[in-house]
Amino acid sequence: MSLGKKIITFIIIFLLIVLGIFVLMKRYPAENNEYPEKTVSENNAEKQDIINPQGNNVITRFNTPDGYKRTDEEAGSFADFVRNYALYPDNSKVYLYDGNPKSVQDIHTAVFKMNLSNRDLQQCADSVMRMYAEYYWNTQQYDKIGFHFVSGFLCSYDKWREGYVVKVDGNNVEWVNSGNTDTSWEGFEKYLETVFAYAGTISMEKESEPIGIDDIRIGDIFIKGASPGHVVMIADVCVNEENGDKGFLLAQGYMPAQQFHILKNPAHDDDPWYYVSEMTWPFRTPEYTFSEGSLRRPVY
Repeated sequence: MSLGKKIITFIIIFLLIVLGIFVLMKRYPAENNEYPEKTVSENNAEKQDIINPQGNNVITRFNTPDGYKRTDEEAGSFADFVRNYALYPDNSKVYLYDGNPKSVQDIHTAVFKMNLSNRDLQQCADSVMRMYAEYYWNTQQYDKIGFHFVSGFLCSYDKWREGYVVKVDGNNVEWVNSGNTDTSWEGFEKYLETVFAYAGTISMEKESEPIGIDDIRIGDIFIKGASPGHVVMIADVCVNEENGDKGFLLAQGYMPAQQFHILKNPAHDDDPWYYVSEMTWPFRTPEYTFSEGSLRRPVY
């Protein structure tokens, strides 16, 4: 073989060796190469299972992430009521008011055993109102159950219990005495359906006040008051015992009327907790995006 051919052959072999080394380095990085830092939720998901399939309420279904502890809540409080609200079995579907399953079944992680009528009324704001109303009904604080219609009319459950019903004629709304008092659960359901027909995110936004994200607690809401708007409710809160970071679960109803359900966090598949340390505005949930200033506290 001539000297020229030997040189060409040597160059080709050398280039092939270099190319092979490059491919191996890309496929198997050196141990001291830096990797993107994982978020707190990704690390937590690796260390533990957040979901306990045997749990039958919020507090037993959802474990807190490593290093986090649930906030202390008074027994018998609204927060305690939400945490202990019954859930359907793990992996249950979300159903609509007409008995059909919701078309999207991959954005929720639990479903509340909350009553849903066969009318298209109990949507997003209505589900939140119902949670508050059920708490006050179960604790016999009937005087605290009252919601404004979009028109501004206050629909008080105390008035309803006395036998009054609401008469709506265009923009004119008034109480009419039916002559029959009704303190039953069935009467309470009828009251709620009346509220759901005339209240919504527009009225709920007016019945709430803005708060800071560091002050977040169970029952707070992210809301956009519009027609249509949307609202999601904080269903649980935990705190990192070392750095004070807060985690929270979100629950929603939606349109058309459907079961109240706890949402997944689109940022990480295996961990439904949202973290204040990860939050940015606009704030994205699986089916809605909220702008800054949307975090509010109902004044019910």
